[in-house]
Amino acid sequence: MERPIAGNYGHGYGTVNPVYGAAAMSAAPSAPPASMFDTVPGYEGTMAGGGGGFLPPPMPTVPMPLPEAPSQPDWQIPSISEDRARVALRTYVSSKCCYSSAPVNEGVITNMETFNTYRYRLETFTESRSSEWSNEPYTAQTVDAGVQPAPTPWQIATKPPTFFQDQKQAIKVPYTSSVKNCHTCLGMGRGPCTTCAGAGNKVCSWCNGTGHRQTDDRCMHCTGRGRENCSSCSGQGNRQCETCRGKRQLLVYINVNVKWTTEKADFVAQQSSGLKVQNLESVSGKQLFQDSQYMLYPVLGFPDVSVAQASDRLLKEHLAKYAQTSRILQQRQTIELIPITKVNYMWKGKSYVYFVYGNEFEVNTEDYPATCCCSVM
Repeated sequence: MERPIAGNYGHGYGTVNPVYGAAAMSAAPSAPPASMFDTVPGYEGTMAGGGGGFLPPPMPTVPMPLPEAPSQPDWQIPSISEDRARVALRTYVSSKCCYSSAPVNEGVITNMETFNTYRYRLETFTESRSSEWSNEPYTAQTVDAGVQPAPTPWQIATKPPTFFQDQKQAIKVPYTSSVKNCHTCLGMGRGPCTTCAGAGNKVCSWCNGTGHRQTDDRCMHCTGRGRENCSSCSGQGNRQCETCRGKRQLLVYINVNVKWTTEKADFVAQQSSGLKVQNLESVSGKQLFQDSQYMLYPVLGFPDVSVAQASDRLLKEHLAKYAQTSRILQQRQTIELIPITKVNYMWKGKSYVYFVYGNEFEVNTEDYPATCCCSVM
């Protein structure tokens, strides 16, 4: 029996839909129940929506290539000239509206000290795989579950992208597709309208359900009924199921999600120039060394011992951290020199300091002697 909501405004107007009204009060399931999925060997524990964790790669069937020790490079460290240091300061001063160029033109450079900082970077390019149950509306697609055993996650062939280019790919696993009734609408193809809770109508937005306007005149929008048809469902109280799109059935299958990721780790050697480390984050360095292969040797013979130690430590950390859940495809290590030159100069009998650093020849000076305060009169 229908339960009236408003007054006597016509048969069936303002009533809870007898089919969908009760269902509208409970939220539709957000994920299919576990009982909906078949058992597929090799995919035990696979869940809908992911969350099953990454699948460890199998042990290699053939010996992996051993890392090759790179040839010993010539670790020559460049330095900038006095002219280059003066040009860098002139460029910096010209970008400041309140800085006079007099110290640049008249100052005398008395000493230049090099404080080279090295940035070591390790990149490990990995492939990881995870599985999840997925579904889509059934529209007569191929159903192949049980035809033959499904390939295991790491047996599925893929074409990796270029090394160190991150990418994702979802692959439908063959021989896992089956047809199930839609879990959201229970195979009905339609579900209760959430806007009107399945009633097909709602409180009039013009008169707030009173049937009258502020002038006590009858509301013309709802003709005094206090309620209006729900625009979301056109007054039907139900809408097409968004999960199955009205098809009532779903094609259920397993997806293997493949992810190629570049894992990075940086180390910056200590430097005692007095320039703040934060300044170095915005500049690039001169590449001194790069080695890329399946597995790497630590850097050997580098002038700064801390860089060689960081290389050995980070390579071990990456192997321990990523080899258990991913397949390592390639590694690359790079050493950059971030040049820092501390320039001491005299102007009008006093000593001042500025720094030139990075490939961009950025300048930092905290005691520039000729500044003024600009103001508009």
